[in-house]
Amino acid sequence: MTAHFESVHNAALYPDAFDVAAPTQAFERDVWPRKAGVFIRNAAATSHPAAPIADATPALPLQRELGYGQFGLVPPWVKSASDAKLRSTKLINARSETVTTSNNFRDAWLNGQRCIVPIMAFFEDDWRSGKAVPTRIARVDGKPMGVAGLWERWEKEGVEIVSFTLLTVNANSHALLHRYQQNGNEKRMPAILGEGAYAAWLNTHPEKAREFMRAYPANLLTANPVEKK
Repeated sequence: MTAHFESVHNAALYPDAFDVAAPTQAFERDVWPRKAGVFIRNAAATSHPAAPIADATPALPLQRELGYGQFGLVPPWVKSASDAKLRSTKLINARSETVTTSNNFRDAWLNGQRCIVPIMAFFEDDWRSGKAVPTRIARVDGKPMGVAGLWERWEKEGVEIVSFTLLTVNANSHALLHRYQQNGNEKRMPAILGEGAYAAWLNTHPEKAREFMRAYPANLLTANPVEKK
């Protein structure tokens, strides 16, 4: 499970790396569950529900925009703000294999509420020594990464919560990520998108979106233990 990531705080990187305007609101550099973060979505999907899975009509026009919300998704069926607070910390990751059947994420997936979460790095624990060693995982070239995600808007009794989650894929056979997280558990990693796939991910139909759920090449990633201050 990826519970901590480093956001892209250099505003100048957004137009070049993600073809979207730079952020204008404050958000966290180190993002943990329920902390504020940013994501990129298709603005057309906020006002036009996605076509049904069986529908072959053309995809919506692509209008990239930045969204601001908390890390940890709040499903629309949650009954109260207090319940949202409790549930969202457990919904920071969505398994790509079960996203269409999960009561927590199904609506966001089928409604085309896909997003890209811009990150510089994500953190996993290295347990090979018998103790958890926090490790920063980033691109070898130091460039930002775009992680596939889902976003949601919850509103009740005058309270609105915009939230997002990271989609994950199996990493048991990944040359780098199989080393991290506790032994005995399935290894997972964020679904990092190829730079050339950003537009297609935001604009594709739900039945095609699964094709983007792949493990990012290990040779393009580097892992470094986090120095304790």
